[in-house]
Amino acid sequence: MPDAPAPATPRRGAWPNRLAAAVWRQRVELLRFGTIGALAFVVDFTVFNLMLHGPVDVLAHKPVTVNVIATAVATVVSWLGNRYWTFSARRTRRRVRELLEYAAVNVGGVVITSACLAFSRYVLGLDSALADNVAAKGVGLVLAMIFRYVLYRTVVFRGEG
Repeated sequence: MPDAPAPATPRRGAWPNRLAAAVWRQRVELLRFGTIGALAFVVDFTVFNLMLHGPVDVLAHKPVTVNVIATAVATVVSWLGNRYWTFSARRTRRRVRELLEYAAVNVGGVVITSACLAFSRYVLGLDSALADNVAAKGVGLVLAMIFRYVLYRTVVFRGEG
């Protein structure tokens, strides 16, 4: 009596390997994005607090303006890191256009963080250093980070194809 055929085993075709590679690349990209984001956060946080609550507090009465300035400085740092490391395989040859798109996405991000800060300051009446940082650099930054990542991938760093 012949042996019963072996049960069918899942065939290791091309699509599972491509899917696994895509998932791995996404994970690496997210880790790189987070690393650059952490560096930009340190720059943003430092500039924000030095200008608003530190020895360079000439704009202490304008927290939203300080937030915009700090975010602008951090944006330059993050564009360089994301262009040349995080999304290096997806960057385009049109640097100026890419930078303008990056800046436009970051304007959306600064609107989100500034809205959180303005809500905390002017609606809730919270004006301590802790409240400013929780609103702008905590809640606002998390919301802006999600917004930026999605638009960086789909609008700014979309490759040449």
